[in-house]
Amino acid sequence: MDTKELIKRVREDKIKFISYQFTDINGVVKSLDGPVDRLEESIDNGIWFDGSSIEGFARIQESDMHLQVDPETYAILPWSPDELKRARVLCDVLRPNGEAFEGDPRGRLKYNLKKLKDERGWTLNIGPEPEFFLFLRNGTESIHPVPYDIGSYFDFSANDQAVIVRTELMSVLKQMGLNVEVGHHEDALGQHEIDFRFDDALKTADNVLTFKSAIKAIAAKHGLIASFMPKPIFGTNGSGMHCHQSISKNGDNLFYDGDDPNHLSTIAYGYMAGQLAHARALSAVVAPSVNSYKRLVPGYEAPVYIGWAQVNRSALIRIPMVSPGNKKGLRIELRFPDPSANPYLAFNAMLAAGLDGIDRGLDCPEPLNNVNVYELSEKERLAKGIEVLPGSLKEAVDIYLSDPLLQAALGATLSEKFVDTRLAEWEAYRIHVSDWEVRRYLETT
Repeated sequence: MDTKELIKRVREDKIKFISYQFTDINGVVKSLDGPVDRLEESIDNGIWFDGSSIEGFARIQESDMHLQVDPETYAILPWSPDELKRARVLCDVLRPNGEAFEGDPRGRLKYNLKKLKDERGWTLNIGPEPEFFLFLRNGTESIHPVPYDIGSYFDFSANDQAVIVRTELMSVLKQMGLNVEVGHHEDALGQHEIDFRFDDALKTADNVLTFKSAIKAIAAKHGLIASFMPKPIFGTNGSGMHCHQSISKNGDNLFYDGDDPNHLSTIAYGYMAGQLAHARALSAVVAPSVNSYKRLVPGYEAPVYIGWAQVNRSALIRIPMVSPGNKKGLRIELRFPDPSANPYLAFNAMLAAGLDGIDRGLDCPEPLNNVNVYELSEKERLAKGIEVLPGSLKEAVDIYLSDPLLQAALGATLSEKFVDTRLAEWEAYRIHVSDWEVRRYLETT
């Protein structure tokens, strides 16, 4: 869609206001809203804003920045009333001289994907599975979140209010351009998943942003809280964002090889080997919150040990089954990202790790198909060369700082700001006195 088509669509849809959206370094959507009659001017001249007010953006002495509209990202916000009908467009962040701002997460992914296309003719395709919780808004949610339903995996009840909300969510997502495949109840109380079809990595990252914003808006309309917190409730499963990945060239899936027993090509094995080799550093980017490491523990279906398998769902990378002859459907599933990640940063780091494995010809370890890693002693696990993910955000960031490849993938500006925000979160967490500590130590010490 070009500029003229965008303006035509906006008029036909009777839009009253435009939300010009972008993300900060943590993946939080930021928005500047303007009346529709200023759209053409905004497209021509950009939208100026103070970058020093945004987490991870410019310093105060170099704060002026402007947004450049991407017409392809136009979508109506279906929850806005007709008399104030709104649409959104995603934007790239530019410096005053018109150059791309190196601290823009979306711009960085766009740059690396273009480089991938220009140099190799390859396209990275990703299909994420973001999980989320629906909680009642009852005044105690910040201390004791109460799930909205009592269902479990794939449970169905025609009169279940959670099903009604989830169905509305799927309808809204389709209206906003997402190719929704299936929605279902997840394992934990109040936990849900809605899957949408894979696409190129930039479009998919945009879709993750759309997905989270839409779900929060519709949940709020029903008086609920939609949470993408990785582990909101102790003692039950957390929420992941498994990412299905493949690389294509001219429409052909480069991960597929019909002569291989697993139908995996040399490129696919190299890509997996790279992500496994960088997994401990990669965790800082794909599982970037203090709470992420409450999810990544044994016993709750989240992967902890670094390995791959066709059938073992506890593995870090899994090879999902596909219908016979479905060459395009062959992909690898990275299972330790969670929905607190900034998708632009996460996909950047995932791509860099995978390409490193291809370029260096790294060998993939043996699959963990018939191994229950949880039953192995530490000595047995180390003898098999099976490493473990970091146990905390601080450990993950320290390992990331020793991985120059992933830092280069994000670029110096983004990488520095990313580390600063993660360490600030860790420090705030480290000095906080929790309810658990008070209950444990107040009268026993």
